[in-house]
Amino acid sequence: MKEVGIFVEQSPSKLALGTVFLGGGTPSTWPDNLLLDTFGTLKKEFNFEEHCEVTIEVNPGTVRAEQLLLWKSIGVNRLSIGVQGLKDSVLNTLNRKQSKEDVIWVLNEASKTFDNISVDLILGLPGVSPEEWKELLQTVVQWPIVHVSIYFLTVHEETPLYFKVKKNEVSLASDESMVELYHWSVAFLEEHGLHQYEISNFAKEGYQSRHNSVYWDRKPYKGFGLGACSFDGMSRFQNQKSLMKYMADIEQGNDITIFAETLTEKQMHLERTMLGLRRAQGLSVLDLLEGLSEEQRVAMEQEVAMLETHKFLKIANNRIILTAAGLAVQNDIAARLSL
Repeated sequence: MKEVGIFVEQSPSKLALGTVFLGGGTPSTWPDNLLLDTFGTLKKEFNFEEHCEVTIEVNPGTVRAEQLLLWKSIGVNRLSIGVQGLKDSVLNTLNRKQSKEDVIWVLNEASKTFDNISVDLILGLPGVSPEEWKELLQTVVQWPIVHVSIYFLTVHEETPLYFKVKKNEVSLASDESMVELYHWSVAFLEEHGLHQYEISNFAKEGYQSRHNSVYWDRKPYKGFGLGACSFDGMSRFQNQKSLMKYMADIEQGNDITIFAETLTEKQMHLERTMLGLRRAQGLSVLDLLEGLSEEQRVAMEQEVAMLETHKFLKIANNRIILTAAGLAVQNDIAARLSL
């Protein structure tokens, strides 16, 4: 935690934390003493707000029952469990070292200690039929959870799945069928009290992720550790991604930043637009038009009117809210409404 100490030395005062998120690198596999040391440092160097949201990412199959009690004792109050799916053969395709039994076990054990549990699911996994996906959600809504994140499958280059797709060993569902299944999922979760508040996120009332909202509101945040990203409201930074280089630079007091970018007005406008459109509350019309010239305002208002006519969006309480059709092409709409 030497990086934390360096950051604190450069801060004018003891900062207050509203959210803490332990993610990346499978933190549920950390040795207990490492987690204790981490929280000891954080609590020494920062003030935790009274209702600070403290989340840890959990991979099924990596947790012991006593770990759950330890996490609770040091202040963790929210679990984000990477379920992804319940079909073991499909999870093996993704190189996920977990089983359906692992998922059920961690949910049962965690619910004895935590009342704020979220699960991540992936829509579009090869080998999962629409009927199996619907069965999965019918199972999920019976679990002791208050939050669900659903992400469309992304095939990253140089991964085992990427090569299997390239060799035609597995086939992916069409975009149209996935959009249709996504809309079914939104309606189904709503019926069961999990309300959509962002394109990929659904929660019971009062359990929306406060940490994710920091990103969507473009508020400043600080990331610590290998490859961690930070944002100060105007610029973005990323830490060194090579472990050996990161450790050497920390020990020698060198700058560990490998990427820094100060956003232009155009970039900030695009970010505000994209992030606003992703949320159920929509994008403020004032935010969309902020900083535009008269000519740009007229062109933007015409674009919005055209999209509204074609039922991709609606305007309510001076906010732009995407319809179901608009959500399916959110990135395209954001591009059309950018400078």
